[in-house]
Amino acid sequence: MKLAICLAGIFMIAGSSFAAAGDLDRFEGVKGTLRIAGGTAHIPVMKEAAKRIMTANSDIKITIAGGGSGVGIKQVGEGLVNIGNSGRKATDDEIKRYGLKMHKFAIDGIAVVVNPKNPVVKMKKSELMDIFSGKINNWKTLGFKDRGINVYTRDASSGTRKVFWKKALNKGKIIKSANFVKSHGAMKSAINVDPYGIGYISVGYLDDTVGPVSLDGVSPTLENVLKGDYKIARGLYMNTKGEPSVLTRLFIDYIMSKKGQKIVEDKGYIAVGK
Repeated sequence: MKLAICLAGIFMIAGSSFAAAGDLDRFEGVKGTLRIAGGTAHIPVMKEAAKRIMTANSDIKITIAGGGSGVGIKQVGEGLVNIGNSGRKATDDEIKRYGLKMHKFAIDGIAVVVNPKNPVVKMKKSELMDIFSGKINNWKTLGFKDRGINVYTRDASSGTRKVFWKKALNKGKIIKSANFVKSHGAMKSAINVDPYGIGYISVGYLDDTVGPVSLDGVSPTLENVLKGDYKIARGLYMNTKGEPSVLTRLFIDYIMSKKGQKIVEDKGYIAVGK
């Protein structure tokens, strides 16, 4: 049976006691609402930046929603949000149709993950492709228990899915019985409670609730992504419809600033200046 797990709707970021300083001075005297939606890998960075900005200036309101890269691109293109996040480059057709401007702010890897009690933490890329196509359907084949493999994937709007399908699966088949999840957080939760599950998440989301899998002897670490040894990697983008408005431009500039890029690194991604 397929499993559908949805990302909780919209995050409204409340202020905290974080002290405003330095790059946050650019928001002094600015008022308005900024709406952001799209790729879920971006959310930790967006939430932290929004919290700091709204603490520095209570006249600014920022809402953040998930939905996936396709949703982010579509919503910004249709004027429903100010920034549409995507974990892939917008296509030529999307750029032309919506007049998009792409703002790359981070580099990310996509890690294959299993339940933390699963000892199969090393596999060949060819074995991964066979698992996702259904050719390998029992963990016994890989040295684990004689139990079926439960494949988890993202929905069609996910930029993470598109990059994973292209770079990890060589555009190969994904079994029709795969369970669909809507976000990185939902994927982590699903794999954590399923002893026989396998899926994939942003390297920035890795923690001890899942077991990362090395492919062809290369572990999914930020260091290996940065060196180019781990090939399942992509850029993270903030997309705008044409040139951004004042508040949108200030937010993008903050993310690209030294302090903004430090947030990127603190949340487990690679700053674009690296």
